[in-house]
Amino acid sequence: MTFKNLLAVVAVCVAFFSGALAREAAAKDILGTAQDAGTFTILLAAVKSTGLTQVLMGPGPITVFAPTDDAFAKLPREQLQNLMKPESKEKLRNILLFHLVDGKATSRDFLGKRLEAATMQGGSVLIDATKGVMIDNAKLIKADIVADNGFIHVIDTVMMPK
Repeated sequence: MTFKNLLAVVAVCVAFFSGALAREAAAKDILGTAQDAGTFTILLAAVKSTGLTQVLMGPGPITVFAPTDDAFAKLPREQLQNLMKPESKEKLRNILLFHLVDGKATSRDFLGKRLEAATMQGGSVLIDATKGVMIDNAKLIKADIVADNGFIHVIDTVMMPK
């Protein structure tokens, strides 16, 4: 084997392994994907304080209707402060579980339809994709953010269980 051929083989191997490492590094669960987005700091703090990090890191699949920091800012300041207190942990946990659907729900599943999806809180959310897309009273901002263990759909409002 000539020196040129050896260099070519080494270059191919380096390219292959660096591509594989990049794909492995890019693979993230819902929690990591949300952290990387940078627009879910309040949601992530709430997830951590209620002990739901393992749910978002679990095998899934899970679908998350994720309110942004701006969505949380729409709540009255006192309400948000009260929800983040330790004594409100169960109430906050129920609100967060209301944003989670067990299973895979992509926009393709609900496009042009009006249907209900059971939440991990025990209630259900109305998905109305007949004119735009609304999840209960929240507007869908961005759909189908893929994570290893499910999907994130970004919404503009914190939904409250009925």
